[in-house]
Amino acid sequence: MTVKLDFEECLKDSPRFRAAIEDVEGDVNELETRLEKLVKQCNSMLEAGRTYCQHSKSFVNGLRELGHHCSEDKTMGDCLEKFSKKLSIILNAHEELIEATQKSVRMKLQSFVKDDVKRFKDVRKEFERSSETLETALGRNAQAPRGKQHEVEEASLALLNARRIFRSEALDYVLQINVIESRKKTEILMAMLSLMEAQALFFQQGHQSLTELEEYRRQLSDEHTQLVLNSAREKRDMEQRHAAIKKKDVSYDDLIMDFSPDAPNGIVMEGYLYKRASNAFKTWSRRWFSIQKNQLVYQKKYKEQPTVVVEDLRLCTVKPCAEQDRRFCFEVVSPSKSCLLQADSERQQQGWMSAVQNSIASAFQERREDTLSPRERCSSVSAGSVNLVGGEQSNSGCKALEEVQAIPGNGHCCDCGEPAPDWASINLGITLCITCSGIHRSLGVHFSKVRSLTLDSWEPELIKLMCELGNTAINRIYEARIDEITIKKPHPSSPRQDKESWIRSKYVEKKFIHKLPETGRAPPLRRSSARRNRATTQEKPGTRPVLKPKPSRATLPRLTGLNPSEIMKNSFDSHKDDEDEEDLSGLHPGALLYRSAALQHFPVMADALAHGADVNWVNVAEDSRTPLIQAATVNSLAACEFLLQNGANVNQADSIGRGPLHHATILGHTGLVCLFLKRGADYNAKDIHQKDPITIAVDSANADIVTLLRIAKMNKEMREMDGFAQSGDETYHDIFRDFSQMASHNPEKLKRRSADIKIP
Repeated sequence: MTVKLDFEECLKDSPRFRAAIEDVEGDVNELETRLEKLVKQCNSMLEAGRTYCQHSKSFVNGLRELGHHCSEDKTMGDCLEKFSKKLSIILNAHEELIEATQKSVRMKLQSFVKDDVKRFKDVRKEFERSSETLETALGRNAQAPRGKQHEVEEASLALLNARRIFRSEALDYVLQINVIESRKKTEILMAMLSLMEAQALFFQQGHQSLTELEEYRRQLSDEHTQLVLNSAREKRDMEQRHAAIKKKDVSYDDLIMDFSPDAPNGIVMEGYLYKRASNAFKTWSRRWFSIQKNQLVYQKKYKEQPTVVVEDLRLCTVKPCAEQDRRFCFEVVSPSKSCLLQADSERQQQGWMSAVQNSIASAFQERREDTLSPRERCSSVSAGSVNLVGGEQSNSGCKALEEVQAIPGNGHCCDCGEPAPDWASINLGITLCITCSGIHRSLGVHFSKVRSLTLDSWEPELIKLMCELGNTAINRIYEARIDEITIKKPHPSSPRQDKESWIRSKYVEKKFIHKLPETGRAPPLRRSSARRNRATTQEKPGTRPVLKPKPSRATLPRLTGLNPSEIMKNSFDSHKDDEDEEDLSGLHPGALLYRSAALQHFPVMADALAHGADVNWVNVAEDSRTPLIQAATVNSLAACEFLLQNGANVNQADSIGRGPLHHATILGHTGLVCLFLKRGADYNAKDIHQKDPITIAVDSANADIVTLLRIAKMNKEMREMDGFAQSGDETYHDIFRDFSQMASHNPEKLKRRSADIKIP
């Protein structure tokens, strides 16, 4: 222990001793003040720490409760659970730190102030008292008269006692000074050492707890980075979908109506309708109607039990109601009651009536199919389209389903990939699932014409058209740039909104097709020998001039990501030894459609239409012929059907007044004549020689074509007569159906019977 004051020095009571005592007393007073302040600060720190721990525990409990709420999301649930546990461990260690600080700092320092410093002050008071007594005794001793012996003795005795007491108190005071100086060092250092050890233990426990999560934190950080990227991508998709929806008409509610007989939730149709009450007031109420489980039901709120309007749709009928003052009304009539409903628009009215009618048909169909196999079910659906051609029975519904799905890529939905699609877009040549077909239907027939592969009857030319294209070929056109963009293609379980956004971007906005470049050349397009031979039976070599675009219209080079040679590579490889080639690299979309129609290259035709080709483009260099006339001259039934389904004008004539029907009649293409007549061709149109198709057919002695033209004319006359429309239509459709079957399956039976015919 270091000696602050010497004991021998205190016996002398020298000025040096007194000065040392004053210094020590000043130090002790300053130490007491600072220690008292430090103890107060420590108390405040401890109170704040306890408050922090209390609020932190509440925060950790909130994290734990949030983790329980998000337990369905495994990533969030695990993250919140693990982190809340570790934070709880750290908070417990923090509480231990607070208690250690309480014991090692506050209590020790407070004890030093209350005990050691107080004892020092008490000893100092005794020292000061004995010092004053000594001063008094010294004064009396000095003042004692020499002549008074007894006073001298009393003064001397008092001085001796006072000096003895003073020296004892002085020694005690010096001892206390040295003791407090020593304890000051030990107590403060011990308090600080204990505090640092508690802090080190706290941080060590926290570090250990967080180190255990190091691998998990690294994994979570990687997941978070991926989530940020996905979130940015989804945000872009959402913004694009938002922009697409904002572009819709304000009456977009009409577009989202969709009859879905195979909907997974069993609701085939739903939406708001007004319902007239059956009470005396006849009030109208807006309710949410739906067709589900072969019933028509409605409800006011989502959690309400639906009210059944029609128990069994098979027992009811639906019809428009024009007797009411309100617009867009229709009536659902059952044996027990009648329900009057009102839609918001004429389109919604027609949609709901059609949905009820289709539900009635589906209900009857399901009942028949309960005991049928899938193939028998397909046969029963299309039984109305069975025809006898050449002794063979053709089932159009079953044939369409089997042949179309057999095309590579058609076994899955073209847009979402759902397996076994049973719907199709006949102008695009693709197969679709029920959900995507509804979205295609909402685009409008100028974008997509939807038909069921099982519920609708299929003409043979439509089946041939579907087999010429397919999902793989069309996706190579409309998804050519899918790898260059960040939009994700939907999958079968994607929400309907995602599928709708994708389909609109793909077919309406055409975001994924290759753009026409400003420079470049495409490889030449070759015509296979088989098709060339078919074409040469009607064309004389060298009579057709080289295709030249209009002088006033710039010719765009063709170098798309889906160039013609790539599209038809498989079909060309088998004819490499016997083929000629035709360079289409400099053609703009309209001219490309024109030339590819003559070459019967369907994917190239689809590519041209995707790039904005006018389906009725006119080639002024070749008598103002159209792509439809080109397809007719090579007797391509499927190519003509493809152009007609995409809006080709069946009556658009060339520069000499001949339309597609004229050319088909002149060349003796009976199947095409049948097709054009079914699509509304004018059999009375005359060319510059004042000859109509009937006259041309009579001159060429083609009995089949004459028969078709005269039946079409007679059918129109019968339709204009009261009482004969129905029978006339039946006869007309029966004959034309037979000719369509024969043109598709037995074209050799429709070959020209006459010799070479001179064409005026």
